[in-house]
Amino acid sequence: QVQLVESGGGLVQAGGSLRLSCVASGITFSRYAMGWFRQAPGKEREFVAAIVASWRSGLTDYTDSVKGRFTISRDNAKNTVYLRMNSLKPEDTAAYFCAADTSGWSIKRRGDEYEYWGQGTQVTVSS
Repeated sequence: QVQLVESGGGLVQAGGSLRLSCVASGITFSRYAMGWFRQAPGKEREFVAAIVASWRSGLTDYTDSVKGRFTISRDNAKNTVYLRMNSLKPEDTAAYFCAADTSGWSIKRRGDEYEYWGQGTQVTVSS
């Protein structure tokens, strides 16, 4: 049984930082590309960041609005992918979800290209 469990969300003031974690089980984690998506109330789910499988040398990608502020990383020994979020803005407020892509070798920006999803963690940034 595959499980992705996010944690680390919360309430933070604008300009603050959070680190989200997503622990995976039931998959060979190092072979999967991992992504972070977010969904704000009344809005569609959007791509935030992704990192390819480990054998692809850590290739990453970000949506333009978070470049330079967010960093995605992975620790295969802990089956965990992280999203470090700095300089948070109120418009970053959303539920954040991690996802796993079995193909592993490329960056996927579309949610329907990921096979497994977590339940999400809420991030709220106050102004």
